[in-house]
Amino acid sequence: MVSSVPRLVIAAPSSGSGKTTVATGLMAALSARGFAVSPHKVGPDYIDPGYHALAAGRTGRNLDAYLCGPGLVAPLFAHGADGCDIAVVEGVMGLYDGAAGEGELASTAQVAKLLRAPVVLVVDASSQSRSVAALVHGFVSWDPDVRIGGVILNKVASDRHEGLLREALDSVGVPVMGVLRRAARVETPSRHLGLVPVAERGSSAVEAVAAMAAQVADGCDLAALVALARSAGPLADAAWDAGGALASSPPPLPVPSPGAPPPGPRPALDGPGHTGRAVRVAVAGGSAFTFSYAEHAELLSAAGAEVVTFDPLRDEELPEGTAGLVIGGGFPEVYASELSANEPLRKAVAELAGGGAPVAAECAGLLYLCRELDGLPMCGVLDASARMSERLTLGYRDAVAVSDSALAGAGTRMRGHEFHRTVVEPGAGQGPAWGMRTPERRVEGFVQRGVHASYLHTHWASEPGVARRFVERCRTS
Repeated sequence: MVSSVPRLVIAAPSSGSGKTTVATGLMAALSARGFAVSPHKVGPDYIDPGYHALAAGRTGRNLDAYLCGPGLVAPLFAHGADGCDIAVVEGVMGLYDGAAGEGELASTAQVAKLLRAPVVLVVDASSQSRSVAALVHGFVSWDPDVRIGGVILNKVASDRHEGLLREALDSVGVPVMGVLRRAARVETPSRHLGLVPVAERGSSAVEAVAAMAAQVADGCDLAALVALARSAGPLADAAWDAGGALASSPPPLPVPSPGAPPPGPRPALDGPGHTGRAVRVAVAGGSAFTFSYAEHAELLSAAGAEVVTFDPLRDEELPEGTAGLVIGGGFPEVYASELSANEPLRKAVAELAGGGAPVAAECAGLLYLCRELDGLPMCGVLDASARMSERLTLGYRDAVAVSDSALAGAGTRMRGHEFHRTVVEPGAGQGPAWGMRTPERRVEGFVQRGVHASYLHTHWASEPGVARRFVERCRTS
């Protein structure tokens, strides 16, 4: 299948230049004009896609060449962009910044090349005039395979400042497709791990996105940006599909219970990726647990699960019939008091886990399963204590499963991402979840009975078998 969805990559020389404002505003402005917009984000970031989804009215999706491998970038893009008129891809960090020590891997530039997409460079022009030409020229000439088709000048002070910038850029040969003045109303609040997620802001997030849309519509040449998007080359990669991904992935080995007899033959598949009856998998959501990749729920569904979302801040019971639990990332440290106060749900989670049901917890989920967080009682599934820290732990990780679990068999290799300002003590249980190959060799996380809990965020599209293994364990536990 050839995908010819028009597309743009919104990049910048560095973080803080205004990529999120421009990308989100462009998505919203085009949506308001009747375009079906497909929103995407380069890298592991969970927060920006929430703003993208609000702007486009469609699920925001990540494109991460480190977590999923370069070969999955175009198929995942085509999956997300199916049926859309145009796609807008927000970059990460500076255009050529990627995974540390890995060259261009996971950079915005690499993703742009994999998507055969033109790039629009957002430049913070607040402290320069003629020098902007040298900066843009450097980015244009650094990699001839990256096509920078336009520039948007951000934080321009005045008409005179704009004139100086345009005059300087005339010599570079890259058209100026937008000029944005400073605008406090489009700024979004931040805290210790970046922007405050959409789910926590309510109507103020809607107002901020509307302001971004107005600013981009007023300051940018939307027709020129759409024309540039339509110049993107065709993609021959077949769109990713959850059922197809499961069907083509190696079948998982059964996970025997302690003392159980050797397993018999594997059951035959009765569909593209699952066996037997449907089982209910509860997925934590709400303001405290906002981090998830859309493909995880799609893979669980394709593997035979009925996926139901619940809110640990509000719901005092797990969904009826819950056979397995997925608790992703978020900000439990911000809502520790409310999570702790919901004692009925904490007890329900502990009871489910204590009965051997599969539980997959990442980062925020790990904290929630601990005995306490900043001195406040949590679920007590893990004999560990969590607390806030001044130290930021951030970066990609190359990991190997140390212990057999409901999620992965020992020896399964996955790439992931850590991003937190908390510490869990001890950092690993008697059965650790992962052994980190980079940057330092260490073990991390907890595997006990059906629980797999770790700081590591993973993208299951890179290893679809983990979803099938998890659902099969839900069915048999």
